[in-house]
Amino acid sequence: MGTEGARALLERAGRLTLQTGNLLNWGCLRKKCPATPSEEVRDCIQKTLTEWSSKIGQDQNQETLEVLECTVAQAIEKINPEERDELKVSAKLFIVGSNSSSIRDAVDLACSALGVAQLDSVIIAPPPVEDGTNLSLEYLQPYWKELEHLVQNKKIVAIGTSDLDKTLLEQLYLWAQVKPSSNQVNLASCCVMPPDLTAFAKECDIQLLTHNDPKELLCEASFQEVLQESIQNVKANKWIPLWLLRYSVIVKSRGIIKSKGYIIQAKRNAS
Repeated sequence: MGTEGARALLERAGRLTLQTGNLLNWGCLRKKCPATPSEEVRDCIQKTLTEWSSKIGQDQNQETLEVLECTVAQAIEKINPEERDELKVSAKLFIVGSNSSSIRDAVDLACSALGVAQLDSVIIAPPPVEDGTNLSLEYLQPYWKELEHLVQNKKIVAIGTSDLDKTLLEQLYLWAQVKPSSNQVNLASCCVMPPDLTAFAKECDIQLLTHNDPKELLCEASFQEVLQESIQNVKANKWIPLWLLRYSVIVKSRGIIKSKGYIIQAKRNAS
């Protein structure tokens, strides 16, 4: 059945959850180096969809699933509980087309995929704002409250932000019950850390990290394009990505990455 079965499932499902599994274990990453973060995401989605659709048989084609799980079984790698204390499990969450309520789903799915009770840290990328609107504390608050609930429920140990300037980071810090432990700075937009941000972060014990993610790691058009390329004749324009979570598992004592992957959730517009 392959592609036909995959297309039939996608035409009936309401949501799609795609998990790449551990990218270090199968040829999901581009051979050319370095790939941009956006290229890496596209490659991983395409390879996962292609591999998954090739394994769909006649029996699965008859099922109607509200939430369709798109995974490649051999790529999924859970953490050995005996090794958990030696590992740091971190994630960065990109909200694409949904609201703050999806944060819990993303964290729950990451914990389930890795076989852990909690994540050591979660950084949230600022959700996209409408054109002509500036990012504000009021806009961030519902997202941060969801993260705080997850810290209080022991699903996350520490939470952080990305691309906040000194003014907005200070506003968030003063308002928040659970203070941000880190803030990522994109060095493509500034060659050196802004002195006012550095001084404030040092004063409040906030770790400043660097990253090279674009503002939109996975936009709607890009997701639909890769869906169309992977599964022929699928109605890709009906599918909207909701969020994307990138996780990494690092061996604390050696600082090496043991596992890395993506989890993506999308919904289908019925109209």
